[in-house]
Amino acid sequence: MLISEIFYSLQGEGELTGVPSVFVRTSGCNLRCVWCDTPYASWNPEGESRTVDAIVAEVQAHPIARHVVLTGGEPMIAKEIRELAAELRLLGYHLTIETAATVAPDGIACDLASLSPKLLNSTPDLKEHAAWRKKHEATRWQPDVVRAWLDGRGWQFKFVVAQPADIEELEGMLASLGRDIPRHKVLLMPEATTLERMRDRAGWLSELCKSRGYRYAHRLHIELYGNRRGT
Repeated sequence: MLISEIFYSLQGEGELTGVPSVFVRTSGCNLRCVWCDTPYASWNPEGESRTVDAIVAEVQAHPIARHVVLTGGEPMIAKEIRELAAELRLLGYHLTIETAATVAPDGIACDLASLSPKLLNSTPDLKEHAAWRKKHEATRWQPDVVRAWLDGRGWQFKFVVAQPADIEELEGMLASLGRDIPRHKVLLMPEATTLERMRDRAGWLSELCKSRGYRYAHRLHIELYGNRRGT
């Protein structure tokens, strides 16, 4: 499968923030978020073709880590992703899959499904990317697929929030699922690729989380390393 990068770092987002983890970033995505912070795995997919055995060997090169994160791009469209997940599970790793939840799990091995449905703020510009805008809007929200991810495994929602009005949209999306979604399982992250922008949005977003009962999700990797690869 096409792999953009494999690296050992601290989980920067979600319930496992701060946990040492090996990240396997697949290259390729079925969406095109305007604010994407990994364009080398989506807008301009690049990487190296690697076998499942080679990927597993590189993961095992970090013996302290017991957590592995499959991310992208969109890892669920990667060839042999299910074989890779099954092998990592057999080796006893805790497995997080970071996905936009547009592709059904279909029995994939997974301990924590980190579901990040995309809001309207992600949609690419009409003039510059008309074809991708149409595909993105038709794909970004798949409620039946999201429901499938909620069954049989641990899960969390992570929404990228750019403005207060985004809250109404995400609440409507969650309500349409017809499921009991505890608010502490919904994490709101400020849309930002710089420390300054993240801190600027953290003020109003943290207050909004307090008033609505959601979890504020800092982006630790930006705080520690900035917006750069391998972190």
